[in-house]
Amino acid sequence: MIKFLDVLEINKKHEADIKEAINKVFDSGWYIQGESVKEFEKKYAAYCGSKHCIGVANGLDALVLIMRAYKELGIFEEGDEILVPSNTYIASILAISQNQLKPVLVEPDISSFNIDPSLIEQAITPKTKGILVVHLYGQLADMESINRIAEKHHLKVIEDGAQSHGAMQQNGKKSGNLSHASGHSFYPGKNLGALGDGGAVTTNDDELAVTIRALGNYGSHKKYYNIYAGVNSRLDELQAAILNTKLASLDQENEYRRKIAERYLEGIKNEQIVLPVIAANKEGHVWHLFVIRVKEREKFQQYLNENGVQSVIHYPVPPHKQQAYKEWNDLTYPISELIHQEVISLPISPVMPDDEVMEVISLLNRYKTNVVGN
Repeated sequence: MIKFLDVLEINKKHEADIKEAINKVFDSGWYIQGESVKEFEKKYAAYCGSKHCIGVANGLDALVLIMRAYKELGIFEEGDEILVPSNTYIASILAISQNQLKPVLVEPDISSFNIDPSLIEQAITPKTKGILVVHLYGQLADMESINRIAEKHHLKVIEDGAQSHGAMQQNGKKSGNLSHASGHSFYPGKNLGALGDGGAVTTNDDELAVTIRALGNYGSHKKYYNIYAGVNSRLDELQAAILNTKLASLDQENEYRRKIAERYLEGIKNEQIVLPVIAANKEGHVWHLFVIRVKEREKFQQYLNENGVQSVIHYPVPPHKQQAYKEWNDLTYPISELIHQEVISLPISPVMPDDEVMEVISLLNRYKTNVVGN
């Protein structure tokens, strides 16, 4: 069986360093907000090119806290509108609605799966205060166009960088430093993954950084003195130690993913399969996922399963069709709906052997819609 993502093998590459880091934390006797978190925040801020990094409990919290901080600073108010892609994982939208802000869905560009900048301005109203941009599947959105629009309309831009660790523009600026603030996830399956939940916010805004740090620490800058009615959302000391060991290999592992993606793009030749469009700037895509489109997806996935290849659907139901947002269920976003009906993710990882890559390519080239279900 070719695994979709072998997280154990990925972490085994770092096994000795991870165990050493865990032992160091254990021996320190300091298990919350210790030296490992401080070290990771410093390293990750430098890696992204941002002034500040604040470790939090997970990627959703990172986005929630950014929105909450903007409310505390008087920049957002309850009921304000935040533009967000209609094609995204639901966490992006949850972060908006959990802050009593109004998500306004904007369709993606079918070729990149990311928010379509040409549709943003028509969605802007006097209530619009921000744009939440998602770098879906590891490919940077068109940040130059989006930031230009945001500046024109005096909007805050927030990146959901949960899938784009290390993705870089041609000017050398990385995901996490392309907007006013960025939320990151270190869920184990991410390109930079911990051994549990973890997240961070990066920003160049001093006031925002101070506010987020307090909000995630019970609303406190100083123990037992609470400025805000905050929450407990802090990056775990053990997870920070693990992330410190893995960060040094992130660029190398991203490059390995790019090579697999290039082989898929060059080798898969089947008119029934729509391949992802490669970015003009190759470093702008870190291939967190390699997502193709096929009609009769269930038959195609069955074909893969029967031939020993795992696959995953990211994502089967668009946000506006989820029960959680039933008030949107009658709305139509045709591009997002098409994407959610047809996408399926192939195996890709920094430990995927060459022979497995070739096997997947060969299998896809042999696929015909009539091979299953006759």
